This record gives sequence, C-alpha cells and structure tokens, in this order.
Amino acid sequence: MLTAAPAAPPLMLVCAAAMVDGDGRVLVQQRPPGGDMAGLWEFPGGKIEAGETPEAALIRELGEELGIDVEASCLAPAVFASAPLGARHLLLLVFVLRKWTGVPTARHATALRWLRPVELHALPMPPADRPLIGLIEALI
Repeated sequence: MLTAAPAAPPLMLVCAAAMVDGDGRVLVQQRPPGGDMAGLWEFPGGKIEAGETPEAALIRELGEELGIDVEASCLAPAVFASAPLGARHLLLLVFVLRKWTGVPTARHATALRWLRPVELHALPMPPADRPLIGLIEALI
C-alpha cells in the first residue's frame, strides 16, 4: 500500500549578495535588535517577493538596505543554501557582486563590516550562511 509523502513546508525564497571590494573583502551586516536572529552577521539581501526574479529582488533589497544602485548584469550567481527555518524551508540564493554605484550605508542593519572571507568564520552568522563561507572563499 502506498502512502502519500508528507507535505513539504512552504519555501521562503531569499537572495543575498557577497559584495567584494577592490581589496578582496566581503561586506556583511549585523541584524538589528528585536528581530529574528538579532545580532548575527549576514550577507546583505532579503526575501524575494511574489512576481520578482531573484536579481530584481536583490537589486531592490540592496537599494533599501544599503542605498546603492546595482545593475542586473553585475550579479553573478554563485552558491545557494537550503535549510529548515521553523515551519518554513529557506532557499538562499547568493550572488557575487563586484560593481555597484554609491557607498554602502547601514540603513536597517546595526553595523557593516568589510572582511576577508577567512575572517567570516569567526563571526556569529545564521546557520544557513555558515556553510557558504568556504564556498565564497573559493570563488573570490
């Protein structure tokens, strides 16, 4: 007798940028107090809204969070993470970004830091971000 597979939890689609400066450092931002995973460091980005492509969502999020302008052609798909997140399942799409217009400013985050990829290992980061560090190290 066949039984139905359990229903998969709803997907939460999120995009993020591994922004790389001219010195090979990557930008991370600290989550503000009072929210989920407050105080942890993460790659800038956010949720993909209905009807958005990952690239369009990331361009919007980087504008809102950092006050920078990004061209879709400058976003290079890099790595992804898949992890349970409460009652949902997170699918995190990470793009490498080396060119943007403007100076990144912490509009919603507590702080910003430019770090070499190897230095990211010492930061408290969300569980889905941690396994991406080594992959980003290898890519840049």
